[in-house]
Amino acid sequence: MKETGKGPAILRINNEKRVIAALRHQQLTSRQDLSRQLRLSKNTVSLIVDDLIAAGLVEEREPFSSSVAGRRKIGIALRPERRLSAGIMVERQRVHLRVCDAFSQVLEERTWQTETADPARLLAELVRHCQQLTRDYPALIGIALGFPGIIDPQRGWMHHSSHLGWQDADLFSSLQPQVSVPLLIMNNVKAAALLSARQLKCDPTDSNFYLRIGEGVGGALVKDGEIYTGSSWTAGEVGHLVIDPHGIRCSCGRRGCLETLISQPAIQQQLAVKAPGLSWENRASAPDIVNALMATAGTHLGHALGQIMLLLNPGDIVIDGPWNHHEGFVAAVRHSAKQSALDFTLQRTRLHFIEQHVDPANGLALAVLEQHERVDPL
Repeated sequence: MKETGKGPAILRINNEKRVIAALRHQQLTSRQDLSRQLRLSKNTVSLIVDDLIAAGLVEEREPFSSSVAGRRKIGIALRPERRLSAGIMVERQRVHLRVCDAFSQVLEERTWQTETADPARLLAELVRHCQQLTRDYPALIGIALGFPGIIDPQRGWMHHSSHLGWQDADLFSSLQPQVSVPLLIMNNVKAAALLSARQLKCDPTDSNFYLRIGEGVGGALVKDGEIYTGSSWTAGEVGHLVIDPHGIRCSCGRRGCLETLISQPAIQQQLAVKAPGLSWENRASAPDIVNALMATAGTHLGHALGQIMLLLNPGDIVIDGPWNHHEGFVAAVRHSAKQSALDFTLQRTRLHFIEQHVDPANGLALAVLEQHERVDPL
C-alpha cells in the first residue's frame, strides 16, 4: 500500500538529509556503505541517491578497488560546488565574509572596514551584501551572520553587544525579508567552536569546549555536535569569569573578568605600561618583561580552565589565541589548570593549543550546512 500523510513525507526528507550529511562528511562512499552506516534499506538509499544524481547534487565515480572477491562498489560523491554557503562575521568597525562549498573550501573571501555603531546603517549594508551573494552564487543554500554579544539564534535577536554598543536589536526581522535564501544569526565565537570541533575531529558523542582570545575572550560548549547556548544564551561566556575581584573594570561593569586580563587589548595595554612603546609585535625587544607577563596571563587562564573542567567536564578544551605561540604561556596554563582542577578530571581532559586561528566566517558557513541537514521531528 502506498504511504500517504505527513509522517512518511517527513521521514523521506529526513532520510535524504542524512544521506547528504553522510556524503559531506565522507566525501566518497558507496550505496552499500551508506545503507550500512545509516541503517537504511539498500532500496531506500538507492532511490535517494538516484534522485540526488538527477538533481545534479551527487555524481557517480569509478568503482572502488577491493581485495575481496565479489561485485565492485560504484563510488558516489557529493558535488560540493552545488551546495554553497556563506558566513559573514561582524566585528567592531570590520566585516569579514567567506563563501564556501559543501566541503568547507573557501571560494571567495572579503574583509572591509565599516562603521558599526549604528545598527540600522550596518544592517542595511549587510542586506546589500547578502543580496549580491545570492545573485553571484545561484547554488547558495543559506547565509549565516555572526555578531559579538548575547544572541538568541532561534529568534535572531541580539540582546546585548558591548563590543558593538548595541542593545535589543531584532536582526532577523531586519534582514530575512529582504534576502531570498534562509538566514541564520549566531554569535561569532559559537560559530568558531562548531568549526574547531570538526577540524580537530573531536568525538561527536562527547562534549568539547572552545575558548577564543581576541578583542575579547569568549567560549562555547559543543555537545553532540551542536552548540549549547543555555537558557539565556550566555553559556560559555568564560571571558566574564571573575579571576581578580580587585582588578580593573570590565565592559560588563564588574572587576577582574578574565577578558580584562588576557584579551589582546588587555595584554597590549599591560605591555605598554611595563615599558613605553612595548607591544606584542616588538616583544623580542624585552623578552624578560614579556615572559613574566605571559606567565601571569597563562596562570589566569589555567585557573579559569580548571573551573570549566569541574563544571562542564568536556573531553576536549580548544584554546584559540595569539598567546599560544609563547611556550611560557602554554606551560603556565597547564600548571595552573593542574592546580585548579581535580587530577582525575584533568587526566581525562585533552587541552589543544591550536596554532592556526579558527575563522568564524568558515564556522558560520558550516552552520548553514548543518542547519540544512538537521532532521525534523516526526
